[in-house]
Amino acid sequence: MKSVSHIFGGEAKVKVMRLFTFNPSLVLTVPEVASRIKERGGTVRKELRILTKAGLIKHRAKGFMLDSSYVYLPAVENFLIDATPISNKEIIKKISQAGNIKLILISGVFLHDRDSRVDILVVGDHLKQAKLSSAVTSIEAELGRELRYTVFETVDFQYRLGIYDKLVRDILDYRHEKILNKLGI
Repeated sequence: MKSVSHIFGGEAKVKVMRLFTFNPSLVLTVPEVASRIKERGGTVRKELRILTKAGLIKHRAKGFMLDSSYVYLPAVENFLIDATPISNKEIIKKISQAGNIKLILISGVFLHDRDSRVDILVVGDHLKQAKLSSAVTSIEAELGRELRYTVFETVDFQYRLGIYDKLVRDILDYRHEKILNKLGI
């Protein structure tokens, strides 16, 4: 699959654009941007300079931020949402390293639903929190935004499902996509 980075001139630029577009209130320094998108400082500095010149980003004393008055901002935002940089297969691969995964459900940012309670629901056994956190951080770096996610051991999830737990019902009753489903839900 061809990447949107070819159109914009590089993966780093797309990551910077995603970071600021999906987090419009953030004011970040070059090192903070580099850390969040997992790119080198020099590369980030170059891309910020280009995006500032283009008008999408503005430079302030405390750092860089999105210029919310940028005339093409709605079009850029819609394009970046539609051009998801990470496939369902990649999400499954990254999260599966955290344990015996039984269910991965995506919603929220992945389906253009800002009102969703979570972006990713993970259910599994013998889950390693550090590996799961690392997988989510890696996905966040590619998407350019923090993800809201929730994790359950299989037994706990099935119990919550059985008692019609509000969080579980809110996730399952609204728009979502099961990208891995070994539970038959």
